[in-house]
Amino acid sequence: MKVIRTIAELRSEIQDRQQSGYGPVGLVPTMGYLHEGHASLMRKAREMSGTVVISIFVNPIQFGPGEDFETYPRDEARDVALAESEGVDVVFIPAVQEMYPQPTKTKISVAEITSLLCGASRPGHFDGVTTVVSKLFNIIKPDYAFFGMKDAQQVAVIEQMVRDLNMDVTIVPCPIIREADGLALSSRNVYLKPEEREQALVLSGSLRTAQEAIQQGQAIQQGQAATAGEIRAHLREYISRSPLADIEYAELLTFPELVPVEDSYRMVDGDSPVIMALAVRFGRTRLIDNALIQPKVGGSHV
Repeated sequence: MKVIRTIAELRSEIQDRQQSGYGPVGLVPTMGYLHEGHASLMRKAREMSGTVVISIFVNPIQFGPGEDFETYPRDEARDVALAESEGVDVVFIPAVQEMYPQPTKTKISVAEITSLLCGASRPGHFDGVTTVVSKLFNIIKPDYAFFGMKDAQQVAVIEQMVRDLNMDVTIVPCPIIREADGLALSSRNVYLKPEEREQALVLSGSLRTAQEAIQQGQAIQQGQAATAGEIRAHLREYISRSPLADIEYAELLTFPELVPVEDSYRMVDGDSPVIMALAVRFGRTRLIDNALIQPKVGGSHV
């Protein structure tokens, strides 16, 4: 495994590997402080690719004022060891100066679907995400790029960018990875105090019980399945049982279009997937989680 820190060296390495017949290039973009969720993306990339590249870059332009850019958890040695254990071929760890040698005057902006959910409270965040991801795509030219569904809005935004700009890369969404007790893995979980960590289980608990209610409604086929409004209310009520939880949003939207679902919509109607999306703060830590529901076929995917 090679650790590379410059764009020129990375391009040269990938070109050499392609000329040597290694096959498709798979990219796993990360901000480091890797965990089992990232490892699952690396394994999927290894399965589908001849060359696996992961990037480790805490991207300053996707952080807003007062956010945790300076304090975002970092552990390069641990990250490199994990990548090597998962069979990664190249780890790209550029400095900020390497990625942004001068102030950025060009940004990639996806409209509409970035104006709600996380985009509503983090203006400019997704412009930073799409800009750095498009830079990585241009530098590496991957055949596949792997993203976790924990940030489902990010997946939808990047897929939209790829379609709109005819980028020659296939986006591969991968399932959320959870702790044994249900908490979605996140690099920011390290910020949680013990009591916050315990109470944060209301996120997965609210999604699980909502899914159960929806599935039971489908199974009995009484035509009186829960409405989207009732599910929204359930999510909020369940999360509010935690005194430390500060709800930013608890929403139901079509996916990947991210159109809010009307309160009267019954959760057995239609063919479109519906996502239940949450953002909740526990102290200074903002957590997101979601579940994707396929009402008509009676299935769900978390």
